[in-house]
Amino acid sequence: MPLLTSSMASRFARIALGHVRREFPHSGNLRLNSAADLALPHQHHPIFYGSYDWHSCVHSYWLLARLLRTCPDLPEAPAIVALFDQQLTDDKVAGEMAYFMAPGRQGFERPYGWAWLLKLAHELSLFSAATGAPWRVRLQPLVNEIAGRLVAYLPKLGRPIRSGSHSNTAFALTLALEYAHQAADAALQQTIHERALGYFQDDRDCHPWEPGGEDFLSPSWQQALLMRQLLTGVVFQQWFSAFLPNLAAGQPDCLLQPASPADRSDGRLAHLDGLNLSRAWCMRSLAAALPVADARRQLLERAAQAHLQAGLAHLQDDYMGEHWLATFALLALAD
Repeated sequence: MPLLTSSMASRFARIALGHVRREFPHSGNLRLNSAADLALPHQHHPIFYGSYDWHSCVHSYWLLARLLRTCPDLPEAPAIVALFDQQLTDDKVAGEMAYFMAPGRQGFERPYGWAWLLKLAHELSLFSAATGAPWRVRLQPLVNEIAGRLVAYLPKLGRPIRSGSHSNTAFALTLALEYAHQAADAALQQTIHERALGYFQDDRDCHPWEPGGEDFLSPSWQQALLMRQLLTGVVFQQWFSAFLPNLAAGQPDCLLQPASPADRSDGRLAHLDGLNLSRAWCMRSLAAALPVADARRQLLERAAQAHLQAGLAHLQDDYMGEHWLATFALLALAD
């Protein structure tokens, strides 16, 4: 399986640096309470106004933070440090907070953007104190607000959302749980554990109707990845075998074959390139949880390789993919 190389890391960094402060084109979900709410993206979002939309900008900051921490000798490292110093300031975080606190925005970027902000906070916490602490401390008020919103929201969500896009519950909880453990946020940990097990623990004999034509997440693989976080050892393997009982025979085939969009200039159709990368991330992680001699491990590794190659080939075909695909490529390679 391929690993992240220095040349790939530099390429990912250059891609993200090229759009995190690119304000247009921009797509945003804005509730207008009055005419005063009409403003440019950077006025609403002093930090996360680039990368086409708020959540893509947040996870592009995660990509840059991850590369800076794990590949500190990259030629792009000074530009990343300068970006974070200029953008992650108390005043700009306060501006982001002000947007979230306005009436009618309780659900803004729920749950996808919330999860990515928590993952960014988790990444910043892994830096040395001298490097990452100022950025993490400044961002923390917004992080605390989002963590609190997730704790309040999940008990109200009676059933999980099993979509292949931004509303997917399993994907959001996978990222959020990582932050909750690192931050020792007991309320968030407990809420995620209770709700996720209630949503997914009893699922058996998965019959997926996927991929959909605009998916960038796999509901089935995302659910399995979340359960890998929640269950350990033999318990997880028993759950996984019951969830996908025919996997060793290569079934369901629809979960193992890469997809290809017909038009990469169409932002929604281009999601399928991201599906290949997010599936590769899930399958590589799940394969690692299986015994070396398990036939399903080799099958998942081969499928992950095919998906990864399919996704990596199209990172910069069009801005509709360029503003976000590198993040999912890094997920698949780094984990």
